[in-house]
Amino acid sequence: MPTITCIEDLRQMAERRVPRMFYDYVDGGSWTESTYHANQADFADIKLRQRVARNIENRSLKTNSLGIDMAMPLAIAPTGLAGMIHADGEILAARAATAAGIRYTLSTVSICSIEDIAEAIASPFWFQLYVMRDREFVGRLIDRAKAAGCDALVLTLDLQLSGQRHKDLKNGLTTPPRLTPANVINLLTKPRWLKGMLGTRRHYFGNIMGHVKGVDDLHQLADWTYDQFDPRLNWDDIQWIKDRWGGTLILKGILDVEDARLALACGADAIVVSNHGGRQLDGAPSSISILPAIVEAVGERMEVWLDSGIRSGQDVIKAVALGAKGVMLGRAHLYGLGAMGEAGVAKALEIIATEMDLTLALCGHTDVLKIDRSILQPGTYPLPNQTRF
Repeated sequence: MPTITCIEDLRQMAERRVPRMFYDYVDGGSWTESTYHANQADFADIKLRQRVARNIENRSLKTNSLGIDMAMPLAIAPTGLAGMIHADGEILAARAATAAGIRYTLSTVSICSIEDIAEAIASPFWFQLYVMRDREFVGRLIDRAKAAGCDALVLTLDLQLSGQRHKDLKNGLTTPPRLTPANVINLLTKPRWLKGMLGTRRHYFGNIMGHVKGVDDLHQLADWTYDQFDPRLNWDDIQWIKDRWGGTLILKGILDVEDARLALACGADAIVVSNHGGRQLDGAPSSISILPAIVEAVGERMEVWLDSGIRSGQDVIKAVALGAKGVMLGRAHLYGLGAMGEAGVAKALEIIATEMDLTLALCGHTDVLKIDRSILQPGTYPLPNQTRF
């Protein structure tokens, strides 16, 4: 077993162990992937201030967000098809997140169901909702999340239709996946993955299959899923969702100050500044570049989180310094999942926490709750007035 020291090590291991169509689903963006790459590049451009001869004993990463005590300002992002990256992937990732003292967010299009996660872990988790044309099904999803003890609903707003992801199209990643000769050959070269899949009954969208009338096999599932993402979703729909849910509501996919203000007006408890990991509108700005302007606009009246581009504990520190209450970890935890299952997710979270702690210390701070832009080198980070609207 190679020594794992960073998220990149887990990515390389996952690339070797996960079938190509599913690895590319995780690691790809839309169109030219310019936004996908900008998410990381813009983090790298932000520089930290090294401080010395300061008392850095008794450091803390602990935080409280939305009334929830967390071990660090981090949650696992909702990621579709995690159960195809590794058998029972959502269950394994949820267990690792719970052990690390943070929240796990289950995707609507997960392989394991809401009920699977509730049975597997003793702690609450978050549920991410996609709004479908079948509003009765949406209502039942919300009710199932409440029954499972979820303590926040994460409503994703930036996927009313899917961005054009060239890798997925070329790999035939449809519902169900197209088993071309190339795909079959590639699957056969991943014995660890195959063994896991043969050992589980969970192979399809667990929140959908068996919960929609007339969807009892893969072909019916494919037809239903293709037609269901609702392009009519608008701000007026959010009140119905908020009323049906009745609890903490997080709106994910905000990348514009005007939309942030609309989210606040809708009564959301928090927003996630996100471009869907560069998987939707290619050419959109990176999440970190737009964060300061959104924080300035609404940050005093609601929690602002960030998603997209987090690959290290230093990235988390930079986001918090620019006003994020916390971040969501997407691809990085999936690299761990694909590399080593639950142990890989736990390793990814350990790496992030260690890097956060060391960065905090080397910048001369001891409490993640007390950091701000003063921890960053002036001139290297975006300011609200640098972004035009």
